[in-house]
Amino acid sequence: MGGGGSALKVCADHRGGINWLSLSPDGQRLLTGSEDGTARLWSTADGQCCALLQGHESYVTFCQLEDEAAFTCSADCTIRRWDVRTGRCVQVYRGHTSIVNRILVANNQLFSSSYDRTARVWIVDKEQVSREFRGHRNCVLTLAYSAPWDPTCAEEAEAGGFLVTGSTDGTAKVWQVASGCCHQTLRGHTGAVLCLVLDGPGHTVFTGSTDATIRAWDILSGEQLRVFREHQGSVICLELAERLLYSGSADRTVKCWLPDTGHCVRTFPAHRRSVSALKFHSGTLFTGSGDACARAFDAQSGALQRVFRGHALIINCLQVGLRGLCSARPRAVHSLTRWRPAPLGPA
Repeated sequence: MGGGGSALKVCADHRGGINWLSLSPDGQRLLTGSEDGTARLWSTADGQCCALLQGHESYVTFCQLEDEAAFTCSADCTIRRWDVRTGRCVQVYRGHTSIVNRILVANNQLFSSSYDRTARVWIVDKEQVSREFRGHRNCVLTLAYSAPWDPTCAEEAEAGGFLVTGSTDGTAKVWQVASGCCHQTLRGHTGAVLCLVLDGPGHTVFTGSTDATIRAWDILSGEQLRVFREHQGSVICLELAERLLYSGSADRTVKCWLPDTGHCVRTFPAHRRSVSALKFHSGTLFTGSGDACARAFDAQSGALQRVFRGHALIINCLQVGLRGLCSARPRAVHSLTRWRPAPLGPA
């Protein structure tokens, strides 16, 4: 078994559980969204809190940190944009009628998914909804955006790119961003779609479900390309890196697949509970689990390199930067250790 990682800093200023972490593009700051209804900005250099973002009337479900702005969404049905220099809320996006699950900022557009069975898109600088995507029969959990592959394309369907959403109704949908129309409905799962990841150049989306399968789809035609069947429990998280697909499951394993064939090439054991988070970085696969540990595996060999202990409950999010690995659990953000990919190895 690999050696243990030591904690550099425990940041416990929130008064409730932490639901998500987001690193700034330059890796200098970390954004946390909490059950206490606030978000906080932290310096990754010293772990100090730089700003407290207050304004939501219920818990923060998700967050995304950009160079000059932070975005948070909440169970209060709103999304907020914050100035990272001042900590001031500069915009409130209203329109959803239930909990906002996820947000995604891309191409100066803000996408969101909600328990109200819709996804929506705003122009970042405007508070008015630009498009509303209706058609799911149950809550929309996850989403991904595929930018236009050819900016000069005259096809109206592709001009604004595609939004892909996954729902507890067992389907994923592909939406034309420019028109708001449903382009394809991806049917085949027999359980909720919990996670999805896009391979943009291949026009392929991979979806993971409570039915214990992963499915690959062509987002243009809606064709189901293949089914990945070796998991014995819900597929909770997916990561696509270096032409390989990684999946974390309630069966306590991570599996590595060849996306083009569906062949499982490697299984990463050692977890004692569900695998709830994945992050690939510089040849190392980091995992977070319901057993309250994060782990580092050599992605190529599958060897366990480090076990990071210190949390008391499930780790639901991981972020990896130059200054270390950060993980979130209820009641704390735990910057586990500073690391360099090269020195990692069996202890």
